[in-house]
Amino acid sequence: MNKIKVLAFYKFTQFDSLSKLKLSLLNYCSLHKVLGSVLISNEGLNGTIAGYEKNIDTVLSFFQKLPGCMDLEHKVSFASEIPFSKLRVRLKKEIVTMGCPEVKPSQSVGSYVNAKDWNNFIKQDDVVLIDTRNDYEVAIGTFDGSVNPKTQKFRDFPNWWDKNSERYKDKKIAMFCTGGIRCEKATNFLIQNNHKNVFHLKGGILKYLEDVPIEESKWQGECFVFDQRVSVTHGLEEGNFSLCFACRRPISEIDKAHVKYEEGVSCHKCFNQHSLKRKDGFRERQRQINQKAL
Repeated sequence: MNKIKVLAFYKFTQFDSLSKLKLSLLNYCSLHKVLGSVLISNEGLNGTIAGYEKNIDTVLSFFQKLPGCMDLEHKVSFASEIPFSKLRVRLKKEIVTMGCPEVKPSQSVGSYVNAKDWNNFIKQDDVVLIDTRNDYEVAIGTFDGSVNPKTQKFRDFPNWWDKNSERYKDKKIAMFCTGGIRCEKATNFLIQNNHKNVFHLKGGILKYLEDVPIEESKWQGECFVFDQRVSVTHGLEEGNFSLCFACRRPISEIDKAHVKYEEGVSCHKCFNQHSLKRKDGFRERQRQINQKAL
């Protein structure tokens, strides 16, 4: 049986003629029946795509031939079915939004720590471990003992650091995120703000879960991913979380038993965030989804 291969990738590199590049990527991915999301900007590309294994391998080779992308950072996992419903290739100001135009990971980033060395590195007394992901991602899994900045979006991170940097001024900072891309920007931001002892997990959590045996793991919980799998566990196996389609946050089976959960309409985390009119719209959408499934 053909496997469904999931490819997460990014590269900070200078691109020109973005409209032409967008059309080229869209046509090539469509030709090879690949679905997912690709973001491109003047600073590089970032995305997650899925398809049959041979098709993903062909598209990966195409990406690696783009300017500056020979060493494209990428991670592979597998899914029981394609975790996307369509293909999107979009032009953006940033491939991961921090809102700091002076931040340029292509010029300098923190020191990489390989997944196999991560456990020994983070147990040092002078290391502070910081999770650069958003609060809803941290909620379902993180490294034991890590600092949660409690950001709602990545562009909140610089402000959090400005308020908290003084307490960490004599420490080594070790940061991590899902696949590594947010840490590229976060480490450059810290370096530009005169914090020199900056490190990050190479390949991100996904690489750690792939390479580090569960019996040696310092990871607790599951890792949120931005596709219909919702979360993955050790060995990059599909996780146990679903998605609330009203707020796009991960929810567990226990969350679904909550009195404020209604499929496609609300969970206890967003129950009070939407008007009755909007909830009625969600209900109609869910009714149509259920009808199509019959």
